[in-house]
Amino acid sequence: MLPDWPAGTVTILATAGEVPHAIPVSAAVRAGPQQALVALADARRSLARLRADPRVALTIVARDLAMTAHGRARVIDESLGDGVVAVEIEVDDIQDHDRPTFAIESGVAWRWTDAEAAERDAEVHAALARLAVSRGAVAPTLPDRGRRAHRA
Repeated sequence: MLPDWPAGTVTILATAGEVPHAIPVSAAVRAGPQQALVALADARRSLARLRADPRVALTIVARDLAMTAHGRARVIDESLGDGVVAVEIEVDDIQDHDRPTFAIESGVAWRWTDAEAAERDAEVHAALARLAVSRGAVAPTLPDRGRRAHRA
């Protein structure tokens, strides 16, 4: 089962192809026990790659959590706004990286440096949360934009 992760966690999306291609993704939410939603800019090379070959891996590292979800991705909404699409990952397998010999104390610390970009990111997160709820998930926790803005 796909675990919950803290709001605003930066994940790493790897797409298949001749060689794997990995990018950081800030807009990722759990949408069910075997589903995750991520938002990608429609101009992203990763989006073209997953359309050609839907095999993906989503790595999540946060406090007390290190795992990779392997599965198949598909675009489910082309209209999140501002050239951003929603991608659903149907998780087939979860690779737990946790070991009793270490502890993950935090994930990536980052922030938006542009106020308009931070506002767009908040809108994308809210749209993903609505999509997750419409697909039967419990409402994901949204990043706290009042204290610290996040970067995609």
